[in-house]
Amino acid sequence: MEAAAIWFHFGPFAITSVVVTTWGVMLALTLFCWLSTRHLTLDPGPLQTMLEGVVSAIEAAIDAVLPGRAQLLLPFIGTLWIYILISNLLGIIPGLHSPMGNLSVTSGLALLVFLSVHWFGVRSEGVRRYLRHYLSPSPILLPFHLISEVTRTAALAVRLFGNIMSLEMAALLVLLVAGLLAPVPLLMLHIVEATVQAYIFGMLALIYVAGAMQSQQNLEHNEEGDGNG
Repeated sequence: MEAAAIWFHFGPFAITSVVVTTWGVMLALTLFCWLSTRHLTLDPGPLQTMLEGVVSAIEAAIDAVLPGRAQLLLPFIGTLWIYILISNLLGIIPGLHSPMGNLSVTSGLALLVFLSVHWFGVRSEGVRRYLRHYLSPSPILLPFHLISEVTRTAALAVRLFGNIMSLEMAALLVLLVAGLLAPVPLLMLHIVEATVQAYIFGMLALIYVAGAMQSQQNLEHNEEGDGNG
């Protein structure tokens, strides 16, 4: 994949096409959400019905992993899912590339998930109770817990980047070989893959957050199991 083109400079910072595309997606989603929620009614029209269906589906998915916490996690997990999905789908528009095909973007999202995991964990368990699970079942395992945190964050970034980049490269190669004979099936493949990758990233983020919020419960469960054993 070709390097991102530099559009302009902001002081010492180079603003590339990836940055502009990312800002564009955020701005478009912000405006859409603002405009579509200005006049909510008890007798919803088609647009409100669709939006309520999307929100309900996301709430159900969160509740299935972490019962009773859907309202707390909906803004974060829901935004992740929708933002990544829209960004992935940009690749089907001629002349545009998905921001997720850039490692710096996926790394930023993975870092956001990393910080959010600990934020929700501390908020749910308290600082001492949350940090205690890093010393379980033995303080000797602390370095391994820390390495696990870093490696899974890196894997989260690389997985999304690699899949989207390879998808766009494969699409380009097929178009070069088959020309106009392949657009429809290729388009369907891109839509399916974009949806799947957005779902996987959001679900992994949800699982990591759920694990942090239930860290003390898991620790107590393991201690009870050891005691019974």
